[in-house]
Amino acid sequence: MTDDEILDEFRAADALLEGHFILSSGLRSPRYLQCARVLMDPARAERLARALAAKLPSAVHSQLQAVVSPAMGGVIIGHEMGRALGLPAMFVERPEGVFELRRGFRLAPGTKVLMVEDVVTTGLSSREAIQAVRAAGGDVIVEAALVDRSGGGVDLGVPFVPLIRIDVPTYEADALPAELASIPAVKPGSRAAA
Repeated sequence: MTDDEILDEFRAADALLEGHFILSSGLRSPRYLQCARVLMDPARAERLARALAAKLPSAVHSQLQAVVSPAMGGVIIGHEMGRALGLPAMFVERPEGVFELRRGFRLAPGTKVLMVEDVVTTGLSSREAIQAVRAAGGDVIVEAALVDRSGGGVDLGVPFVPLIRIDVPTYEADALPAELASIPAVKPGSRAAA
């Protein structure tokens, strides 16, 4: 898929939003890609996951044994990536504020894992989820995401393969441009703002 085709999928789902958004990182942004909306159509989710799976280097793909994603945002795309790659898909969640595998999910020691996110901005959730996989015995060898909002500068400690990179400005809450400060903020994400 081309970048235009990917963005068309978001537009068709009314998932490319304009306004004043509080990201899960606590940063503010004038644009937000609501991946939950783009993934609510199973056929669209499957198309996007297949396109993302196709971007993984074949040498990496052949090593993978499991897909793990952080709840909530990564659950659907993680499941679809598992389907696209023919691998089991599971997720980590934060019942007590720290990611962990639950619900009977297990990784054999050394299991080669693909971490999958919906959107990466600062990489905080990804790094925390990768740490949880390591604590459970797995070995994250690559991360994939639908959207890289980091400006290409995120360091996850593993190779990172996004479906699309989108350069959208982000701001600290106390350093907003006037046009953003004049609009009420909305928090569409799944994690409390930092």
